[in-house]
Amino acid sequence: MDTFELTLVAQEGQTAVLEVAGYINNEGGEVIAREARKLLDSGCRNLLFDLRATRIINSIGISLLLEVLERTLEVKGTLAFCSLTPSIAKTFQIMGLAQYARIFPDRPAALDELTAAR
Repeated sequence: MDTFELTLVAQEGQTAVLEVAGYINNEGGEVIAREARKLLDSGCRNLLFDLRATRIINSIGISLLLEVLERTLEVKGTLAFCSLTPSIAKTFQIMGLAQYARIFPDRPAALDELTAAR
């Protein structure tokens, strides 16, 4: 799993949906952090990362996601994730990310709630 891809698949109002594919390590985490900063700086407040195609994340990747969470909270936004594998969901719980970010079973459930909160 050496390839990493981040794709902005939708942006409506203040909500952006990004698909993540591959290993979230220092390089992948940096790509996510950079794109999140751009979206938040442009007025987006809700970031939804669909992790359906992500199977593994390391501690550096988690720390970069925590930075994204901090920035999102600074702008009074919501950081959300959907379609997590059981191991990633457990990692998010252990590292504390799940306490402040929203976790959804799938994209439709996430979008229903995030777009209703407008």
